[in-house]
Amino acid sequence: MSYYAAPPPDCQEQRGRVQRLVEGRQRNLGGFCVRRVLPAAEQPMLGPFIFLDEMGPAELPAGEGINVRPHPHIGLATITYLFEGEILHRDSVGAVQPIRPGAVNLMTAGRGIVHSERAGSDLDRPARLHGLQCWMALPDGLENCDPAFAHYTADDIPHVSRSGVDVRVVMGQAFGKRSPVETASPTLYCECRLDSGTTLACPAAVERGVYVVRGRLRIGRTVCEEGSLAVLDADDALELHAEVDTLCIILGGDPVGPRHIFWNFVARDPDAIEQAKADWMARRFPEIPGDHEEWIPIPEWPTTRGA
Repeated sequence: MSYYAAPPPDCQEQRGRVQRLVEGRQRNLGGFCVRRVLPAAEQPMLGPFIFLDEMGPAELPAGEGINVRPHPHIGLATITYLFEGEILHRDSVGAVQPIRPGAVNLMTAGRGIVHSERAGSDLDRPARLHGLQCWMALPDGLENCDPAFAHYTADDIPHVSRSGVDVRVVMGQAFGKRSPVETASPTLYCECRLDSGTTLACPAAVERGVYVVRGRLRIGRTVCEEGSLAVLDADDALELHAEVDTLCIILGGDPVGPRHIFWNFVARDPDAIEQAKADWMARRFPEIPGDHEEWIPIPEWPTTRGA
């Protein structure tokens, strides 16, 4: 599928505590199910975020962990964040990094990177996997930057706790804390755990939303169920009220402008995606040291031209 991601035309005209609810859609990725939230027809992007998948929660039998073969990216940065389980990341800049709950893997594709995601050290036993993977479109001037990878441990991520509420500031600045995770543009990403009956004030951002991983929130008069993304007004002081024990993610930031998205490629100029497609099929992308025998061909989808 080809997708031109730009703000909905009525976005600036709507006012209200919750502009819209975006329901995640189940997708089967070769035997492993994810819940895809972004992009959606009614909400192609949210701040710089152009892609949001919830992985699991999944029960993985011994010997059957996640196994995503080498594949390419351009024009974006990915953030992988786990609640349960372990994933081993390898990429063409030479990074080999397991990620575990609470840590951050941040991969900047820029002009082009290749990576794989394999089972971690728990492959030899039954395990659970649950987490989020998000893509952030890179702003103009950085789409063709050098590829890079950074890892932040769980202890690196600042947190704030009070009675019944625990917040980790994964990216950006909120609740009096600043994350050490470096971003290409102003970005907000917080993991929030609320006990039933507690309330949390939502930090401001140019564009922002709340994704309910587990539980149920009420925002004004709107009830947000598990698996839904509530897109919020930027200029309202909003409170998130947990009707049951709830795990949610606050995310958003400054928009970077409209982008084309095709498979794993993101770009302002669709010609850049056409070139990336040709380069990948001709095997002109860099290889992953120690993991280059397998690869994922480009799906037989229509061209992005004319999107």
